[in-house]
Amino acid sequence: MSSSRAITLALALAVLSALLGGCGFKPLHGQKNGGPGGGDLAAVQVRVIADRVGQQLRNQLLDMLNPRGRPSRPRHYLEVGLSETTERLAVQKNSFATRANYHLTADFRLVDAASGEVLFTGRERAISSYNISQSDYATLIGEKDAKVRATRTLAEDIRARLGIYFINGAAR
Repeated sequence: MSSSRAITLALALAVLSALLGGCGFKPLHGQKNGGPGGGDLAAVQVRVIADRVGQQLRNQLLDMLNPRGRPSRPRHYLEVGLSETTERLAVQKNSFATRANYHLTADFRLVDAASGEVLFTGRERAISSYNISQSDYATLIGEKDAKVRATRTLAEDIRARLGIYFINGAAR
């Protein structure tokens, strides 16, 4: 009975592989698309982003897009503009807020290095919450952590959007 179960499992895997290949499935992290072997994402140079939060976002993007270092001959440039706001929530009767949401919005564009043509634009948003404490230091640390979490989320989202763009062959 175990051999018939193994045959059934092997047959099911073969059918599933055929179905995935037929539907146009392409892995985002494959060799061709910026995975361990480099590819389109690794050939994107991230331009400088203003302010401290911009530096953090750029560092996250560099780690995700260019894990082996900056491209010597970039085919594309990524330009990012940031806007940030803080929204105070959970206000007590004495008008003291105890919770806040940090909103970070990135408007980005992918530019062809050779022609200067804008190939792809997008907007991503991230919201991170933190506690507002009686201690100024605890509040400051919570706010810094919220900014780090927001930049990581934005970097992951931008990388995914660029990966999908390249997989769909729009840059070719």
